[in-house]
Amino acid sequence: MAIKTRFTEMFGVEHPIAQGGMQWVGTAPLVSAVANAGALGFLTALTQPTPEELTREIARTRDLTDKPFGVNLTILPAIKPPPYAEYRAAIIEAGIKIVETAGYKPQEHVDDLKAHGIKVIHKCTAVRHALSAERMGVDAISIDGFECAGHPGEDDIPGLVLIPVAAAKVKIPMIASGGFGDARGLVAALALGADGVNMGTRFCATQEAPIHDNFKQAMVANDERATDLIFRTLHNTARVARNAVSQEVVAIERAGGAKFEDVAHLVKGVRGREGLLNGDTDHGVWSAGMVQGLIHDVPTVRELIDRIMSEAEGIIRGRLAGMVS
Repeated sequence: MAIKTRFTEMFGVEHPIAQGGMQWVGTAPLVSAVANAGALGFLTALTQPTPEELTREIARTRDLTDKPFGVNLTILPAIKPPPYAEYRAAIIEAGIKIVETAGYKPQEHVDDLKAHGIKVIHKCTAVRHALSAERMGVDAISIDGFECAGHPGEDDIPGLVLIPVAAAKVKIPMIASGGFGDARGLVAALALGADGVNMGTRFCATQEAPIHDNFKQAMVANDERATDLIFRTLHNTARVARNAVSQEVVAIERAGGAKFEDVAHLVKGVRGREGLLNGDTDHGVWSAGMVQGLIHDVPTVRELIDRIMSEAEGIIRGRLAGMVS
């Protein structure tokens, strides 16, 4: 059974599953595996040190798949911001047809991408942001519930409420994100009004994810409680896997009066990336969601997607259909 939704039809993929942009993880091996398994994968533009290297990573992905894939461009305020316009130009010049945007004031990027015939999915953490993105002209939105890894926003609304509230107000296709990792989540998201699901943490625990196996095994061993919310007092909340470093950050914030400079040495991205490569799960902070409680193995991407789709069919045709008389 194929599950067809507005998402699968708009983006030309077989399954209503996306692998969203993930810093350090969204590279050619994982993205091409997702695409080849019939879902929609995204390279993470800013994982590449320069726009030129992004161009090369796009080409490397095309060598590994002839299926649709996209690029994530996340715009965040920074003292020394990356050359976003140059990354955007690299995406356009490479002929990419799907872009996931996220972050701060994306209008300039959305306008330029749309002018070049690119479909845009904007990642949001609140219904008001989703409606703003819809007015901005994006083609679809991805709505992140409080369960998600990374930045869940400051409203703390879980997906069980956020997704149907958004579905009742947003007219364009919508992907549900945050806490998804199996067939039950996919079927639930569709029932709540979404057109598909976005998975991040679950795709990190696959054989093709370009991170050390220690992190994958940690996600298998962890339960749904094994995350920390950091930067809460700085109003830039991030959900990360609980480890020695995240606990130190939380303790500094709890002491009161913390500024970013007080934790910067603990949370800098280069430190987190070193850990992902060398296998030390306590080296820096690393993103992981509550969905760790649903991760029990490290399959290939294809095995994971095939299992989700097969079990989703079983739930729809069996358990749910059997409840209707």
